[in-house]
Order: sequence, then C-alpha cells, then structure tokens
Amino acid sequence: MADDSQIRVLIVDDHSVVRMGLRVFFDLQDDITVVGEAADGSEGVAMARRLEPDVVLMDLLMPNMDGVTAIGRIKAERPETEIVTMTSFIEEEKVTAALEAGASGYVLKDAEAEEVAAAVRAAYAGEVHLDPAVARLLAQRMRAKKSGEDQPIEPLTEREKDVMRLLGQGMSNKEIGAALFITERTARTYVSNILGKLGLASRTQAALWAVEHKLVETARG
Repeated sequence: MADDSQIRVLIVDDHSVVRMGLRVFFDLQDDITVVGEAADGSEGVAMARRLEPDVVLMDLLMPNMDGVTAIGRIKAERPETEIVTMTSFIEEEKVTAALEAGASGYVLKDAEAEEVAAAVRAAYAGEVHLDPAVARLLAQRMRAKKSGEDQPIEPLTEREKDVMRLLGQGMSNKEIGAALFITERTARTYVSNILGKLGLASRTQAALWAVEHKLVETARG
C-alpha cells in the first residue's frame, strides 16, 4: 500500500518484460511505488486520469497512441503529473517532440535502473533530468541554429543569470533558494519571470538555454 511519502509511478510501455523489470526494481525502493501499468498510450492516458500518479514513465513508440500524443493529453488533463520519457531512441526529432509535449525527463532504455529511478525522483522534485547523450544532442542542435554566432544574454540581470546556472544544473526552486540565500517563493518568482522574459515554455527549455549560453557545461552530464 502506497503512503504519502512514496512517489506514485505509472509505467506505460508496450513491452511486458520492460514493465515487469521496472516494477520489480521499483518494488525494492523505499520511496517509489508502482500504482499501475499500461500497454499503450491510450490506456496510459485513461489510467493516469483514474490513478492520478505523481510521475508517468512513458515509452514513445506504442500501438493505439504514441507516447508524445499521450504526454500531451496527460499534461493537458493533469499538469501536476510529471512525465519521464524512457525510450531506445535518441533522434533529435523524438527528443524535441517529447520535451515540447511536456516531458520533464528523458532517459534511454539501456540506462542503469538507478538512473531511471533518479529521473523519477528528479521529476517528482520538479527538476529536469536528461540523459547526458540527450543533453549533448540538444546543445549541439541549439549551437547549430546560431550559425556560429553567439546570442546575447544581456536581457538577464546578474541575479537572473545565477538562477539560470542553477536551473541548468537541474535544481528545484527550493534548492535554488537555498543556494542563493533567498526564499523558495522568491526563487519561483525569478524562474517564472525568466521564462517569460526569454519566451521559454518550461524549466526543461530553460535548462537547455543555460547549457547553450554556457552558463553551465552540460545539463545532467
């Protein structure tokens, strides 16, 4: 039986072996419990609506409804539910589509089980968690779009740059506040203002922006 201290996870993957392996591993964790399993995106959306999980671990390529579509529908119905994409694919198009749909994490299926658990915990804490290879791919894409020219970051104040550095490291609002000796509420206000100023839609995009503008070396890697 799950309690309030546990992260409630829904696993959505069309391979039963993957679902079983994840459940067995998560059952060994004191802070994570699996509340349901779905074999495709459509079933995942319905179960997320019924079970109200904290985090959904989502495959991308599935029958009936693909993962990107399912991510968008779950986030539209339950914005508070965090979603971590777990897939075998690292193509730029798939990565970007998943993040833009609302995923807050992206891990690969060949990752160690502990890495998947870390991604779940990070998502639950409101942090961004990207596989290092994914972070490098997106950073390279953003650099290529600049056509070799640096984009100015003058629109940000020095304090806002400090916040962005910490965002790029995947810190939560609470951790940013502690690092900068400000309240969590003030940190949240800074993050909201920065997203609006830069025209970014999520903390994930902010973390990638920080990497691109060399405020941090890499995101999660």
